[in-house]
Amino acid sequence: MSNYTTLLTVLDKIRDEAPNAYKRYRPDKTKIEEVNNARARAFIHLFLKVNYGLLDFLEREKYITDDPQDGGIDGYYISTENKTVYFIQSKFRATENNFKEKEILFRELLQMDVDRIVDGQVTDEKKIPYNGKIQTMIGEIQKIPDVGRYNYQVVILANVSSQLTPSQQRKLTGGFPAVVYDYNKVYTDLVLRVIQGNYYNPSELIITLNLSNTNSQSAKVNYNVKTAKKECDITLVFVPTSEIAHAMYKYRNSILKFNPRSYLELSHNEVNSAISSSVLNLNSNEFALYNNGITILSFGTEMNERIGQKDKGQLIITAPQIINGGQTAYTLSRLYEDYVLIDDENRKRPDIFENKEVLLKVITFHPEDLSSPNEYLDLIEAISKATNQQSEVNEADRRSNDKIQIDLQNFLFDKYGWFYERKRGEYADGIRAGYVNRSQIINREDFLRVCKCCDVDPANARRMGAENIFEKQHFDTTLNDPNRFDEYFFAYKCFLEINRIKKGFSRDKDNKFGFLNFGNGLQFGMYAIVTVCCFHYKGEKSFKDVGKIVNSVLSKWRKFEAYAVKQSENKDYFRTYTDPDTGAKKLEVNFNNYYKGRTLVKDLRVFFKKKK
Repeated sequence: MSNYTTLLTVLDKIRDEAPNAYKRYRPDKTKIEEVNNARARAFIHLFLKVNYGLLDFLEREKYITDDPQDGGIDGYYISTENKTVYFIQSKFRATENNFKEKEILFRELLQMDVDRIVDGQVTDEKKIPYNGKIQTMIGEIQKIPDVGRYNYQVVILANVSSQLTPSQQRKLTGGFPAVVYDYNKVYTDLVLRVIQGNYYNPSELIITLNLSNTNSQSAKVNYNVKTAKKECDITLVFVPTSEIAHAMYKYRNSILKFNPRSYLELSHNEVNSAISSSVLNLNSNEFALYNNGITILSFGTEMNERIGQKDKGQLIITAPQIINGGQTAYTLSRLYEDYVLIDDENRKRPDIFENKEVLLKVITFHPEDLSSPNEYLDLIEAISKATNQQSEVNEADRRSNDKIQIDLQNFLFDKYGWFYERKRGEYADGIRAGYVNRSQIINREDFLRVCKCCDVDPANARRMGAENIFEKQHFDTTLNDPNRFDEYFFAYKCFLEINRIKKGFSRDKDNKFGFLNFGNGLQFGMYAIVTVCCFHYKGEKSFKDVGKIVNSVLSKWRKFEAYAVKQSENKDYFRTYTDPDTGAKKLEVNFNNYYKGRTLVKDLRVFFKKKK
């Protein structure tokens, strides 16, 4: 499936979010032009959802102005957080080729009346009034109390000529700076992020503190730490559980980038019930005693204990990232969703978080003290792995943020439109929303095993357990070369094709594993078969021949096993003996261990004539 096809699926699911009254989003499927127009509006919805965290359809819809007399502005957003008014010009293309190659015309940019609108003019140059939503936008801008502090920016959801310089773009947009989302940026920054639940990166997390229980002169404890990578500050403070619950519900994977687990993968843990119980079943603040707290990274931390409200303070965390305590934050967010975030009339337990607090440990970095971005990332990775050794995190989780896996994930999506799951459950939001189906998700353990097949190591690919294969010494020698990503993916495609053939025999009681066709290969020798398929890899052109290559290898598999049985080096796996009762010669075979054994590779090389 291509990235464009995935984009269409996402847009159609967004259209499905529209209430029935919004018929323009639900045209007859046979009316192609109307469907494309609906997708064009959903395209703007996607941008608003990902960049500004607008999860509700109706909330997004009020910012979409794409109608006659819109002044060339298809949508807008006023960010009080960034103090910026964004004006959106969008050109959705109805075919994959046009979406990738067709550029927005200069005259289409010149049609944007941003300069007139920010001047407060309510009509175009012909004195024809702008439409109602543009009028509303003008009114909202005028109501901003400190509008003089705001910037204006144009967002172009379209391909722009590479020959157009930033200064030329400004001229075309009325002198305002522009940010361009071309086809590639749409795929990586909108489509992939919405599927991962990794969108609306918060520049700041603002937490309201309860100071009524503070007995000291300050509600926080500060500590300066000097490391080999310069300095960082540690701040300890108790914060209301409701603040953590709301933040985690809204930002999800966006604040878990350095955590070894993703948002929904955190649900598979038995400690959740204990955390929930201490919130739901106790009215007092035992939660603060029972819970170890949450560790969060920051690039700037400010705390004000005087904000004009009695017993209230404010903690502001810049570019927050939770690296430990994700289980606690996740559970609180689910309680918030299940017991608080419902209609006022139907709320079950709106008071569950009252008087309950959790310890927050904020590690603040000073980027100017770090000599390079790599030093900053190395320090974060070290902190993340160290803090998560205190809870049960498997080896695959510990490797989830390794750079090679991040690069692999981006490569497979950018080039092939596939989704490599380096963190368990990171695509669960996208699957649940129907943006992608599970068959498009690449299992990290399966992928690492086929990487070993590329290294002609099928025995270890089958023999090693999940924990062993992800241990650092094995992982680093298996997945270590970005130049081989295409080869690895070819091996994975072969693995899928072999698995598909294997499943075809699952209901055949007389030939369950295709033994009559392929011997023991499909039952015990999957990775050996993949390895031989890799012998035929000739670069990217091999992808179109995956089915042919797999079938060719399988057609020889019974002969290969007959060859293996005859080799004297394999006597530990195959032996001929005489039945004492009948006197007949019998063959005892152990293909299960043979396909994990030391002689397998030599036999594969010789029989299939693979040179070292």
